[in-house]
Amino acid sequence: MSSLKGKKILITSGGTLEKWDNVRGHTNLAKGTIGCYLAEEALNKEAEIIYLHGYFAKLPENRRKMRLIQFEGIYDLGEKIKNIVQSENIDIVIMAAAGSDWVVDKVLDQRGNPILESGKMSSDEPPIIHFKKAPKVLSQIKKWNPNLLLVGFKLEHTDDLNYLLDRANLRMTASNAEFMVANKTGSLYGEEAEHYIVSKFQAPKKYSSKNETAAGLIHLLEYYIN
Repeated sequence: MSSLKGKKILITSGGTLEKWDNVRGHTNLAKGTIGCYLAEEALNKEAEIIYLHGYFAKLPENRRKMRLIQFEGIYDLGEKIKNIVQSENIDIVIMAAAGSDWVVDKVLDQRGNPILESGKMSSDEPPIIHFKKAPKVLSQIKKWNPNLLLVGFKLEHTDDLNYLLDRANLRMTASNAEFMVANKTGSLYGEEAEHYIVSKFQAPKKYSSKNETAAGLIHLLEYYIN
């Protein structure tokens, strides 16, 4: 019997959507592929899955056996995670969603006047959009619930493996996570992409695809939670 049987696992997946108005916005290229693999692997281990997914994210094949919750922007994602981990007995959070680095601060017309129309901005002229730095949700999760096991993801645009692993370790320490999955930007464009699982308990482990990474991570979580 798997040690994950009956454990409640919250998996976030896909990208955030930061709206400029009610029909436009910016997002990223995260499709939720590895989130789907993680959810299916954990389901096979008889865990209870809460799948918190972005607006454009893929959904797992066995989604009817999971609880699905959709999020929109980074603030919405954070609020939903906070509510879930503080109101339910969550054993593991896997933060596979790709959060926005920037959110809209204000929208101006070409003369510098605020555009207050939220339904649909006029297409007659391009707006001037000011951004501000988005909050780092991962670093808040253990503050909301220090008893859960936390897995984060760290994406870097680099060919330097040591740099990638160093950045993953820094993110793991800053967020008080037990595991960090490190990958390069090229992994956004295909299935066969290298990932590295960094943890506090062992040397980094390399995996050659998203599917293999998901299986490897769930196996590690089985061992650790036991």
